[in-house]
Amino acid sequence: MTAVGESQHAPAHHRDRRMDRQPVWWPVVAGAALAQAVVLTLGSTGYGYHRDELYFRMLPPAWGYVDQPPLTPLLARLTAHLAEAPWALRTPATLAAATSVVLIALVTRELGGGRGAQALAAWGYAFAAIPLMLGHLLLTSTIDLPLLAAVVLAVVRATGGHPRWWLAAGVVAGLTTWNRLLVAVVVASLAVGILALGPRRSLRTPWLAAGAAAGLVTALPNLLYQATHGWPQLAMGRALAENNAADVRSSLPLLLLVMLGPPLVLVWVAGLVWLLRRPQRAVAGYLAVACLLVVGFTFASGAQPHYPAHLLSVAYAAGCVPVARWLTRRRWAAVTAAVLVAVNGAVSVVLALPVVPVRVLGSTPVAAISPLVADQVGWPRYVAQVAAAYRSAPGGPTQVVTSNYGEAGAIARYGRRLGLPRPLSGQNALADVARPPDGTRTVLVVGYQLEGVRDLFSSCEVLARLDNGVDVDSEEQGAPVAVCTGPTLPWDRLWPRFHHLD
Repeated sequence: MTAVGESQHAPAHHRDRRMDRQPVWWPVVAGAALAQAVVLTLGSTGYGYHRDELYFRMLPPAWGYVDQPPLTPLLARLTAHLAEAPWALRTPATLAAATSVVLIALVTRELGGGRGAQALAAWGYAFAAIPLMLGHLLLTSTIDLPLLAAVVLAVVRATGGHPRWWLAAGVVAGLTTWNRLLVAVVVASLAVGILALGPRRSLRTPWLAAGAAAGLVTALPNLLYQATHGWPQLAMGRALAENNAADVRSSLPLLLLVMLGPPLVLVWVAGLVWLLRRPQRAVAGYLAVACLLVVGFTFASGAQPHYPAHLLSVAYAAGCVPVARWLTRRRWAAVTAAVLVAVNGAVSVVLALPVVPVRVLGSTPVAAISPLVADQVGWPRYVAQVAAAYRSAPGGPTQVVTSNYGEAGAIARYGRRLGLPRPLSGQNALADVARPPDGTRTVLVVGYQLEGVRDLFSSCEVLARLDNGVDVDSEEQGAPVAVCTGPTLPWDRLWPRFHHLD
């Protein structure tokens, strides 16, 4: 194919390696991003904070943490200056998701997609399941949405005859390490794909070395933190695999079908096939290879099931090119596709946003289908129950020790006005923040970790069990609240027993 503005007499190797680039259809692309932002903003209140959001807002400033780099917790803390409310915390999430809509549409355009393809990419992706679910909450994966899409876009530009974009790819990849080291897997997968299928000529440029150097410099503070702290992300990955591997591997095929929504499966499958066929294979086939490698990495590592979502979105962006061309010749099919995209968006909105009233949520399958929903329900009520147990506990506990960071974050957010001390927890980074002071004789233990630490005290008495009052099954529902007295060892020896990574 011949790039826009390229001479028909350009050398063959240049013609083979460039896609037709159509103008960006900004009214439709920006309209999709804006529509998604409006929907996410309207849905930013409702059920309440997610457990991860509660965790991020209570983490102290640091260059890194045992379970993640510092970027998302930093954003969470900054939003506290705006307001102490879920809508404020989720403002960066909304902006990240909307930005990713534009970037995915731009990937489609780089691969030769015209107006129809860009419209399908922007509107289909904006209201697909994963972008809405992640865009609704400030999670580490939410900030990954635009960062990883930007890395891929820069690589596509660089391999498409614009070598200076290697510099942008390196800088964005380095910045992404401040949010998640998964970018290393993505970059390695793209590199393997280019080496396997081409265009290898795009690697023979000094701009690639410049991009690699820029990426290394940008990532250096985060890499130094990891190196000087024993590479805690590797330990976290092993812990996640130990806890999640069986579930991840058994559920991954189904998750691949529902990540963007079942109606869009045909599009991203078409994208993988199209990328691997001539003439696209030599131009952008590496994107399909990278997507398949990340799926393989997810299955092999068993760490987190959502890792393929980002390159699956790229496969969807690619699929919009041939699908849109096919639809333009079949009016009935175009109408059917529009209806399916709309239905997929409506279902995704129900699963991702607080559409179902919380009082009836427990009687619907929404929380079971979307576990992110269950983790937003009941936190103020749980804290009130912990406070009641704290006030009535015999022995007058002076510390509250929670089983997980969600419970700790909820108490940090709602507990002060109820007379609760700042909570402690042994999960992930919180284990290094603080522990019960030496000499502490009585503590209130919250959550299911009680059964694993009961033998560390002379006695433990269950005073209450957490209940969200709306019958939503979550990690906290039915969890014990117990007063434990008489630690059997000094706290510097007991506390490691409370520490866990998951």
